Amino acid sequence: MSNCAVVGINWGDEGKGRMVDLLTEEYDIVVRYQGGGNAGHTVVNEYGTFALHLLPSGIFRKGVMNVLGNGVAVDPENLWTEIGDCAAKGVAVTPENLMISSRASLLMPWHRELDALEEQRLKDKKFGSTKQGIAPFYSDKFQKKTIMAGELFQPEKLRERLKDLMEWKNLTLTEVYNAKPTTMDDIDAWLKGCCEKIKPYIGDTMQYLRKAQAEGKRILFEAQLGALRDIDFGIWPYTTSSNTTAAYAPVGAGCPGVKVDEVIGIAKAYSTCVGEGPFVSEMFGTEAEKLREAGAEYGAKTGRPRRVGALDLVATRYGVQCQAATALALTKLDVLSGMDSIPVCTAYRVDGATTEDFPFPSDLDRAEPVLTTVPGWQCDISGIRKWEDLPEAARNYIDMIEQAVGCPVKYISVGPERDACIIKE
Repeated sequence: MSNCAVVGINWGDEGKGRMVDLLTEEYDIVVRYQGGGNAGHTVVNEYGTFALHLLPSGIFRKGVMNVLGNGVAVDPENLWTEIGDCAAKGVAVTPENLMISSRASLLMPWHRELDALEEQRLKDKKFGSTKQGIAPFYSDKFQKKTIMAGELFQPEKLRERLKDLMEWKNLTLTEVYNAKPTTMDDIDAWLKGCCEKIKPYIGDTMQYLRKAQAEGKRILFEAQLGALRDIDFGIWPYTTSSNTTAAYAPVGAGCPGVKVDEVIGIAKAYSTCVGEGPFVSEMFGTEAEKLREAGAEYGAKTGRPRRVGALDLVATRYGVQCQAATALALTKLDVLSGMDSIPVCTAYRVDGATTEDFPFPSDLDRAEPVLTTVPGWQCDISGIRKWEDLPEAARNYIDMIEQAVGCPVKYISVGPERDACIIKE
């Protein structure tokens, strides 16, 4: 039986959550393998509307196990809040449907504070962080200055470890940022509060996933953000601090020997971007505002207005290559309904030369979009469920994307609801 990774093709916010929620009907396990609570996956289903930040988007499907792998920045405080929010809407999150890797490192109370302090220090050179502590967390993880979730079951040894970490981190807080130091009372409150509450969910996910694979169970790997935010292949330094690519999924999930058979890349029918950094096809003014309002383009975590732009075929082709996507899911096609013509970025112009290749990160600031327009469609497509029922202009738009990026479009989202999707055979 095949395993699948659902990944972002562009800058993130492509609609991965709604696609995972749809696809989990065919899978036994959903694994988040990287990132943390710094971005949201919006899901609309029979329980209501949810903006998930840490919980895998398979949490709404009965009989599906959801796993937070060792590559995830597990924030106990925000995770427990999210579990409570789901429960309030009738979605039970228990150790029967959620498992946290004992090897996952925990995001500490000081990580969010350090994130905010550094963005404040950078001022107009800031990276556009969501201030959820992700960059300080991953920096500390690679310095071996975090704790693993499994260490919560060794309280005496853990407290000594945390005391050493706190003393080290307070040097940065007080001497670099002139901020208030963390105390052991703060640490004890953190441990006794949210950390104690998540302990029943912690387990050996590596053993669990190996056994599941041997039993022929199907695994869906859920990524956060998109290829252009990958720490190695994205628009550095305006990236996240983890690997968002499908190739990292088995490692971050905790089962490095498991094979990813399919990679479904998620891309919007137009471009959006949250945060700082180069965004070549960006639109401005009234035209941008109309598109932003039509697509409700506001960050699921921060509420920040998303930057919007023309569909960027250069960036999308690059994202497909980075993810080794075997199929695409195109989201929010319905948002383009009613436009007389639709702008598309087909190439970049850098220092007077035209290119269809995605430039080196430091060259992106000099890149200008080469734009064309294609015919739009003047009808509501949100109720359509068959490929052949789409207006010809919409089908032509999708055909153009397939040819330009070299990857077939299999899923077409025409609304936020679970069933508002066309499967193109």
